[in-house]
Amino acid sequence: MTPPGLAHILNEAARDTNGDVLATIGQAERLFGSHAGKGREMERARERHIMRQRAQRQQRTVVRMARGTGEMDTTTMGAGAGGGQESDREDACYQIEGGIPLRGEVRNSGAKNAATKLMVAALLTEDRCTLRNMPAGLGDVTITEEVLRSLGAEVTWPDEGTASVRAVQLDNTVVPLALGRKNRLAVLTTGPLLHRAGHAVIPAPGGDRIGPRPINFHLDGLQRMGAVMDYRDGLYHLHTDGLKGAPIELPFPSVMATETLIIAATLAHGVTVIANAAIEPEIIDLIKFLQKMGAIIEQRVDRTIVVEGVQRLHGADHRVISDRNEAVSLAIAAYLTHGNVRVIGAEQGMLLTFLNTLYRVGLDFTVDDDGITFFGSDTPPRPIALETDVHPGFMTDWQQPFALLLTQAHGMSVIHETIYEDRFGYTQDLNRMGADTGLFTRCLGEIPCRFRESDFYHSCVIRGPTPLHAAELTMPDIRAGAAYILAALCAQGTSTVHGIEHIERGYDHLDAKLRSLGAHIERVPTQTQR
Repeated sequence: MTPPGLAHILNEAARDTNGDVLATIGQAERLFGSHAGKGREMERARERHIMRQRAQRQQRTVVRMARGTGEMDTTTMGAGAGGGQESDREDACYQIEGGIPLRGEVRNSGAKNAATKLMVAALLTEDRCTLRNMPAGLGDVTITEEVLRSLGAEVTWPDEGTASVRAVQLDNTVVPLALGRKNRLAVLTTGPLLHRAGHAVIPAPGGDRIGPRPINFHLDGLQRMGAVMDYRDGLYHLHTDGLKGAPIELPFPSVMATETLIIAATLAHGVTVIANAAIEPEIIDLIKFLQKMGAIIEQRVDRTIVVEGVQRLHGADHRVISDRNEAVSLAIAAYLTHGNVRVIGAEQGMLLTFLNTLYRVGLDFTVDDDGITFFGSDTPPRPIALETDVHPGFMTDWQQPFALLLTQAHGMSVIHETIYEDRFGYTQDLNRMGADTGLFTRCLGEIPCRFRESDFYHSCVIRGPTPLHAAELTMPDIRAGAAYILAALCAQGTSTVHGIEHIERGYDHLDAKLRSLGAHIERVPTQTQR
């Protein structure tokens, strides 16, 4: 039997999304018609989640044991800010008292996903590059800084939000294993190293555990441009007598692969045509920075980016765009707590799809010249059928906080994840807090999905509204970590959230910003938690 109101909800969602509905009525009826089938699928998802958590605990044990020998495997850790701060971050947790409305103003930080790529691009020139509006406190920024210094670049901070990068000489072409495994940025250094030294050695990448994210798109493109590659002992060895422009078609519009190839193509001999490229705002920001440095880069209307190689690039001064992921998290925090938050510096142009979705679920906001104000009410959001997509679609990094918002919507919602195959594990912890979600392997959407006919739990059904209660949680990755914090902010009671090294790698002092808005969130050593 179809759950009451499901047909109406999905019909409304279809109208709201101009026909881009995620699940047809027939799909939904078949999905919920068999409670036994639903139970089996949920049980499989639960077992898979438990196995993943057990593996993560075992990996953390290896890290702690390795500390005693000085041979720490950083693939099992969230990246910290360097030095002794990683240990501090892993041994601390957040204690969050929920149910307190957030009110006030907070400034949107510079985007991590732009800032780190710009730092790497500065290696293309011997001149000094200045980057402003940098999120200096982020673990990923500090890791990138350490990678650049390990290669011979000079990185200084004239003030907290300004980084100065100068790579007069790159005297090392091997990205250290310990640094390269902390995130996925090492592969971006291959272009600058190949141009300036003729060879590069990078480790297999680390980063968040949200499903396999191989770098074969990057490496295939570099090889088409003339790089010769050998893989041995967990390291990629690349060398070239000179990169040359080439036609490259990406099998999927991967953001980092597009960035790697753009950076490499700027100094290649000839013209590089990147078809099916990603066009996220962070990529456009990278293109703007490279153009200031003297690069010739054209963006065409059909996801094609054309790079005409030049002989030399020079230094440039650039302001990093604001962090759209942080803005979304702060916005949803305002709605969940029935508060009123103005995010100074939030850019409407980068949030169009998110803002449209807010309207579709019945939430309101105001936009002015220097920010956006998000204000909640006692009326619950409307349910929606939603699917993630590459830009300008609904961003996959917005999926987790929006899923949390939909636990408070009145009715049944559907989310179809089309970017990553394993990004719903966090929902089991939300269920422990009182949420009502179910995971399914079938595609509950209309966007052509790479995971169709695959055994991946990439569709989620959410029934609301469900009051949430406090719990003890462990963050598995950055974006799920943000969802846990949001859940704790609206839950009744005091939650303890571990694994905060993830959130502090990707969000600029998020706990301090939330405290400035009235949140009761305390960062405490794990051994002294209440």
